This record gives sequence, structure tokens and C-alpha cells, in this order.
Amino acid sequence: MASKPVVTSLYSLARTSLQQSVSWYSSQRRHWNYPPNADLQGAVRDDLRALRAASEKLEQQIIKIAAFGLVSRGKSSVINALLGEKVLDTGPINGVTKWPKSVSWNPPSGKIKIELIDTPGLDEIDGETRANMAREISAQADLILFVIAGDITRTEYLALLELRQALKPLILVFNKIDLFPETDLDTIYQQLQQLSNQTHKPLFTPDEIVLISAQPQPLPIRIELPDGSVGEEWEYPAPMIQPLQEKILQILNREGKALLALNSLTQAKVAQKNIARKTIEMRDKEAEEIIWRYGKYKALIVAVNPIAFLDLMGGFVSDLMMIRALARLYGLPITSYEAGRLWQTIIKSLGSLLLGEVASMMMLGWAKTGAIISSLWENPSGFTMVASTALTQGAIAAYGSYIVGKSTQVYLENGCTWGNYGLDTVIGEIIAQSPPDAIISRLRG
Repeated sequence: MASKPVVTSLYSLARTSLQQSVSWYSSQRRHWNYPPNADLQGAVRDDLRALRAASEKLEQQIIKIAAFGLVSRGKSSVINALLGEKVLDTGPINGVTKWPKSVSWNPPSGKIKIELIDTPGLDEIDGETRANMAREISAQADLILFVIAGDITRTEYLALLELRQALKPLILVFNKIDLFPETDLDTIYQQLQQLSNQTHKPLFTPDEIVLISAQPQPLPIRIELPDGSVGEEWEYPAPMIQPLQEKILQILNREGKALLALNSLTQAKVAQKNIARKTIEMRDKEAEEIIWRYGKYKALIVAVNPIAFLDLMGGFVSDLMMIRALARLYGLPITSYEAGRLWQTIIKSLGSLLLGEVASMMMLGWAKTGAIISSLWENPSGFTMVASTALTQGAIAAYGSYIVGKSTQVYLENGCTWGNYGLDTVIGEIIAQSPPDAIISRLRG
């Protein structure tokens, strides 16, 4: 195996992880030739494309920011205000935005490439279409502006929970503040800070709530006409958008690359898990044959071995070989070390079930060893007891091997996201190493 490259930053670590993942799953030799399966290749083609797209996204270094929210909350107006010009249609009629629209934003700093995505109201599109569209846009976005215009509704609250669970960094944008008296505005602002999720953690810190008015209501102005009469005109105040501009640029300048890396890795993780799931489904028959074959091997090793301690060691080696064989069948990257870690994880998760197997094998193993010694020196007819004990011990070992094999399938279905450069590992590193005041740090736990 080639030596691992020296990784100098989390961004470089994310790039290495994605390149490794794309290289592995795109390899004809590794992924498809054990055994060849044309149907499987067709089934995972879109997922492979998504995996490559996640890697390319990291290289392009374009931050995507999506405006989410219910209908008539002013999402299009927020984007127009950020751009400084009316690019997107707005109006008093609900649902002006029917489909997602993307526009480039070149902020004053000029150092960051940003793409703003306008979305339809979450409560406007019906059923599955809305869910799929929201899911797709959410997956693309590195940062989400969740736009509200007053008290949080239940629909908004549930949408916020879903976005948090999807590891999405959020800014809560309280729009249309010009419509509220100061006392009402303070009350709502305090309520927003007290919103909690299912683990009773606040959904937002005060630093993540921004108050703006993207398109303030026009004000009537009294004017005196040349003929001495009094008239009235409408004055359109400038957008109060600067707090949001500053907040976005502050976040991107501080952790823009980390946001890019986190989202790219998350997209790749979804694609990788889809590949693993489909592969397991389409190779279930071959997997069953492997599990039963190694179950027989383990039973035989344990049954014929005369020394108790070596029974366990032989069974352990057989389980590791089975895990490696299943990983090769599924075309998933796994080393002997990772197979050992997976075996330990399975043993811990199954707890008393496999501990009972180990205890039974130890007791039977010592009984078998004692019977053999006794038979050799005192009672040759005791070999009947040895054979009976060996058969019982072998049956227990085969059952334990089957349980480990089926559990391995469940773990492998999550894709090989572990290891030094595994996607899960790198995602965890990015979140863990983010500063306490970073928006990414809110995703911990």
C-alpha cells in the first residue's frame, strides 16, 4: 500500500478523502470484477456521478447559499437586497418564485465566489415534489438563510429541525422588521433565542439571528405643490440589509473552506452509502454463501482444536477473514486493521449475545481439553465426551459466525466511511476542530 500523504489542513484532508473515495469506487478492477455484475454497474451509475460531483465541488470553491422559508417571507427580496439590484421577481401575490433560481453574487471583498439560490415557499409546493426539491437544494447549499417574518410557525420549526439533522449550517434571517413595533420585535427576538431542538439545545445562538428589512414598506410623504395645494408621494426606503451582508462575509472569511469541505463530504457520504446499499441488495445470495462457508470453517476450527485458548483465536481469525471476504464481495475498501475494528464494534454492539458465545466456548474448550488429557492417561472411552463437546462447541461457533456475518452486512451498508481518510472521520474532524464561535461548531452532537 502506498504511504499516506502528509495532510496540512482539514481542507486538504477533505480533498484527500474525496479523491480516495472516487478512486476506489471508480476502479473497475476493485469494484466490479469480484464478481462482474453489469446490473450493479447500471444501478450505481448515478451515485458514482454524484460522488465525482462532490469532489469537483470542492475544487471549484464556489460557496452556495440558499434562501429557505415559507411563502411570502421575502426570500427573493433578501437576495435582491444582497445583490444591490432587482434581479429576481417579487410581488404582493404569494408564490412569485415557482422554481429554484441561482444568481452569482460578488460581495465588496471580491475574494469569495458566491452563488445565491432562491427557492419556492416550503408550504407552496405540494407533496413529494416539494420534499424532493427542498432535499436537493439543501444538499447543494453550503450555508442556508432561513427567512422568517414574525413568530415561528410549526411548519417552519419542523423544517429547521430537519436542516439541523442534515448537518446544515443556518442563519435565521428575521425579515420585515419595519412592520413591527419595537416592543413586539424585542419579544419575538427573545422567543427565537429560546427555541430548542429535540435534545433541548437552543436551535440558534443570538449570533445566528439577523434582523433585516429587505424591502421596507413605502412611506407616505406630504409635499406642497407649486399651486399651493398639498399632495402626497410615496418614498421607498433603502433596504436594511447590511447586518446580513456583514454576517455572511464574516462567516465565509473565517470558515468558508470548512463549509465547502463539510458539504462536499456530506454529499459524497450519501452517494457512498447508496452504492453500498445497492451492492449489498444485489449480491445478497453470494453474501449468504460466504457467511455460511466461514461459519463452517469456524465450527471446524473450533471443534478439532484441542487447546481452549486457540479455539477463540482460530474463531477470531475466521471472523476477520469473513469480514474481509464480504467487503471484497461488495467492492468496499477495508483493511485488516479496519476489519479488526469492525469486529470489535460488532462484538460491543451485540453485547451479551456474543459474550455468551465466548463464555460457552471457553467452558466447553476447557472441558474438551481436560477430557482429552484425561482420556490419554486414564480413560480412553472418554473420547466420546470429547467428540460430543467438540460438536456442541462447533455449533455455537457457527451460530456466532453467522451473527457476526449478518451484522457485518448492516455495518457495510453504511459504506466504508471509517478509517483515517474515511468521510465520517473527516466530517467529525471538521466539526470537532471548529472554533467555539464558528457556525459549524453548532453541529456538534
